Order: sequence, then structure tokens, then C-alpha cells
Amino acid sequence: MKKALIALAVLGLTGGAAVAQSSVTLFGVLDADMKYVKTGDLKQKKLDSSGLNTSRFGVRGTEDLGGGLKAGFWLESEVAVDTGVAGNGGAFWGRRATVSLAGDFGEVRLGRNKTVSRLHLEDFDPFTFTGLGSVGAIYSNLGSGNGTSYGRADNLASYSLPNGLGGFYGGVDVSAGEGVGTNKGQSVRLGYKDGPLHVSGTYASTSNAADNSNFKLASVGGAYDFGVARPSLSYTESKFLSRKQRIVTAAVTVPVGQGQFVASYTDAKANDSAKTAVAGYTPIGDAKLLALGYAYNLSKRTALYTTFSQIDNKGAAKFLVAGAPAATAGGQKSTGYDVGIRHSF
Repeated sequence: MKKALIALAVLGLTGGAAVAQSSVTLFGVLDADMKYVKTGDLKQKKLDSSGLNTSRFGVRGTEDLGGGLKAGFWLESEVAVDTGVAGNGGAFWGRRATVSLAGDFGEVRLGRNKTVSRLHLEDFDPFTFTGLGSVGAIYSNLGSGNGTSYGRADNLASYSLPNGLGGFYGGVDVSAGEGVGTNKGQSVRLGYKDGPLHVSGTYASTSNAADNSNFKLASVGGAYDFGVARPSLSYTESKFLSRKQRIVTAAVTVPVGQGQFVASYTDAKANDSAKTAVAGYTPIGDAKLLALGYAYNLSKRTALYTTFSQIDNKGAAKFLVAGAPAATAGGQKSTGYDVGIRHSF
């Protein structure tokens, strides 16, 4: 006991300043919903996770190094509330594991993280690529195996411009393949956000292990907050070999009392090559996604919500809303309803 008191006293004399300049935060979100989903004639009722926001927990921290320089770390893990199982394909810190250095020059991050192209796509989807309404449900990698252009990447080195550029912001990242061809890629983003106006553009390219061809994605988006409503519009094109997919999303967010109503409509079209079956490739078709949602805030940290979404597949398309049974044939509709609760800490 005496030794412990002496150690604490020494820490207070020698390390107090360093401790005062550092911070570590434990944070998280727990989100569970009761869901009904249907694909064609297949139906399922289930208790699920991450209907409004992805369920997760993590720890992050910063250290003030002086002179405007800060070091930081961020570890974040997904958890399925209905089962307690870790998400992200078994990687415990699969949502994010980064160390960073920030200053007047901007910020450099190293580790697993979202690509800047994914961050762009999220900003113009009112469901932020989460739950039944996620526009990500009808994005295709066109047989390339790519997932980083609109997801997360391992071995990622990223740079973000500093704040204070008159509303302009941007970033670039590069992921090393390290023997995994579909993880070698790069993306860049430039945007402007000031007051009610927000516009952004991104371009990403990821290699394919089979033939060194690149999956390419380009997207632009814009939104304007009128106070009573925030409409947004985005246009995305992806390409791999001769296959192409074009996606247009129109959305609106409307504050209603202590909550908000969101709606989005997405039209995805594939070219003839993307609709044609060849060895090793399963063709896709056109699809339309309609999503409606409402969240009511019981407090700053707790919300009740409900969502409806439907994907109208055409041709060979087998796109599914989150948690729906797999399609037995192309052209089947996929529909979902849910009611849930989200609590953050």
C-alpha cells in the first residue's frame, strides 16, 4: 500500500502534465430491431442488429504533443446485439484500427479504416449505408472482388486536408495489397461544406487479383439544408472490364419535432456486358430501391425508429434488403419492415 502511494505521488510530480494533456474515451452504440423481410415468396421474421446505426463499441484517444501537434489512436469493433457475435468477418477491430498524427498540415492515419470514397457515398445516403434503407444494397462490384472502394480497407494510409480552408476539405488514401490483389487500391475526395451547402466528388480504383484489371468508381453528390428539409442528389458510376453500373440517388431528410423523417429513391442500371453471364461471373440487372424511415429521439442518446424499404429487381438482378432471404431467381422483389431502438454511450 505504501509503495502504491509513493508511486502515485511520483506520477503526480513527474507525469501530471502529460496525463492532463491526454484523453481516452470509451464509446459505443447498441441498436436492435424486430424485422420482417421478404424476397419473392420467402419470408422471415427476426430479431436483428444495426437497424438505424451499426452496433459497436470502441476506445479512442489523443495526446497533445505541443505546438499544435496531436497523436491519436482509434479502435472500434462491431457487435451483433441479437447474438453477441463480433462482426466484420471475424476481425475483432474490423471497423477501425488506426494510429494518427495531426497538425496544421492536416492529418495522417495508418491502419484499417473507411476509404474516403466510402465516406463520400455515406454523406449522400440518409441511411448512411446502414440497415434496411442502405443504398449500398444495390451496389455491385461487377465481379471484380472489390469491396474497398465503398467499404473499408486493410493496410490503409490516408491523408486529410487541415480545417480552416474556407469550407473546402479533402483526402486521399492508398491501401497496400500485401499479397491480396483485391485490397490494393487508392481513392481521392474533394468537397466543399459551408453553412447549408455541401458538395463532394470522389474517384477510386482497386486492383483485381485475377487479371490486374482495375475496378473504378466515380461519384459526385450535393445537398442543401433549407432548415425545413435537406434534399440531396448523388450520381455514381462503376466500371470493371466492359461491365458498368450507374446509380442515381435522390433523398430528403425532414426534421419533425424530436425526430426526423428520411426518404430515398435509387435507380441502378447495368449495361449489357454486366447483364451477360460468362465463366466466373454472375450477371446483374437493373434495380430500384425505395426507402422510408422515421426516428424519434427520446433523448440525446436514445431513439426509437422504424424503416420500410423495397428493392424492385429486374432481369438477373438479385439485390437484397438487409437480412432478407436469398433470391431463388432474378427479378424478385426484396422487401423489409422494422421497428427498433438505438442507444449510444
